[in-house]
Amino acid sequence: MTSLPLYPAIITDMIGSLCIIVLSFLALRYAWLLIRKQPENFLWGFLFYFCLTLASFAISRATGHLVKHILLFSGDEEAWRFINPISGGTNTLLMISLAAVTLYYHKGIEGYQAINRKARSLKEAYDQLEIAADQLHKMNLHLEEMVEERTRELSASEKKFRNLFNNSKDMVFFSDAKNHLLTMNNAGFKMLGYPLDEAPDLNLVDIFKNEDELESYHKVLRSQGFVEDLEVEFSKADGTGISVLLSATAVYDENNMLSGCDAIVKDLTRIKTMMAQLAASEKMASVGQMAAGVAHEINTPLGVILGYAQLMMDDFSAESEPGQNLAIIERQTKACRKIVADLLKFSRQSESAREDVSINEILMDVIAVTQHSLNMDHINVHQDFTPDLPLIVGDTERLRQVFVNLVNNAHHAMEQQGSGELTMISRYDATTHEVVATVQDSGHGIPEKILARIFDPFFTTKSVGKGTGLGLSVSYGIIQDHGGRIEVESPVTNKQSGEKAQGTAFHIKLPAVVVEAASVRE
Repeated sequence: MTSLPLYPAIITDMIGSLCIIVLSFLALRYAWLLIRKQPENFLWGFLFYFCLTLASFAISRATGHLVKHILLFSGDEEAWRFINPISGGTNTLLMISLAAVTLYYHKGIEGYQAINRKARSLKEAYDQLEIAADQLHKMNLHLEEMVEERTRELSASEKKFRNLFNNSKDMVFFSDAKNHLLTMNNAGFKMLGYPLDEAPDLNLVDIFKNEDELESYHKVLRSQGFVEDLEVEFSKADGTGISVLLSATAVYDENNMLSGCDAIVKDLTRIKTMMAQLAASEKMASVGQMAAGVAHEINTPLGVILGYAQLMMDDFSAESEPGQNLAIIERQTKACRKIVADLLKFSRQSESAREDVSINEILMDVIAVTQHSLNMDHINVHQDFTPDLPLIVGDTERLRQVFVNLVNNAHHAMEQQGSGELTMISRYDATTHEVVATVQDSGHGIPEKILARIFDPFFTTKSVGKGTGLGLSVSYGIIQDHGGRIEVESPVTNKQSGEKAQGTAFHIKLPAVVVEAASVRE
């Protein structure tokens, strides 16, 4: 059997041994560079010692193999037998060291990670302490400025609240658990009729007119914690009642016990007046339709009666008894026809001519016609006309009739007093684009219980023979026919002081021509 040559295997073994040495030292150098870059990194330290052990093992093994081949080629087998155990033992020790380093790698990593987590935790705590210290330092430096800025913010917030509290047109009040009013804005005292310079200490018991409503208010407030849109009646300083809409929120102390409430109160007087006027307007519309029907039905037989009476008067002398009776029939029939004509005017069934009209000119004409009789009863006439008022579209004669009726009613209301003041005002309301004419007297006024009935046909408070009760009804129909409205105020409110004064004011509001022209252009 021919033996194979060992040279290729020997050469390969020697080259491999040299490569192991080179590669292990390259790894050792790379690990050394990592340690220099990050000396505190445990992983790079472990890797360096692992590479150092690996390099030592590579040198020992590669050196042993090289020495073996050199000695065997030189024929010095005796020297190799001496060195062989030493080289093997060294390799074994280095292999065991390498294995030990590898086995304890995981434990080392866990310890490193634990130390690293602790270090990160300490670093985060240190960073937070550093931030807190920096903030504290800044606060110490700018504490006075921060206090001043916060004081300004609180002052601005308090000022906004105070302005809202003082300038609110609704009543705003705060009360404690015993119903005592701690504070209330000026609108509240004004609404209740108390003077602002002598505002009294009030209790909810003094304000609520009905005890049942106060008990109901407390019951809802305690059960729900708030009261929303509760309609109650408050008592004013003069003892009269006022209808209001109350909303309140309960206030609790630190023990969750009711300590009081804050509330907002809205006056419903104007709203109720508007609702009453709307109801009256609807009622007048239906009454007008009925009046038109009644007038047409009565007008025909009245004409027949008047015609036959006038024919019969030709057969008798005026001095005879039948002639006098027929004259009475003629006179009363004509009176009935006038009432029917007024009913037709009230129901807006008659034709009227429309043209551009100056309300100031109409008022001046009415004053010229009525002033003499007013002066005879010591009634002074005052004029407050706004010049250059916009024109209105209407029937001059019919509008004049309205103001004559109003002036006559004012005259009757003041003639028993022996004197009085009649004021006629004209102005332009830019918000509603209306021309407003007011006839105001200082008479005895209109009782509240009949205020809603004054425009009803045939309703009158005058004595028999002094009126048919159709004057205001006809005036109402004429103004409605002109697209306007009549508002009555009794007693009269002084716009400057807000106080009530004896008398009655009728406000006639008619649409201005400029508004209609603007709407046409649009």
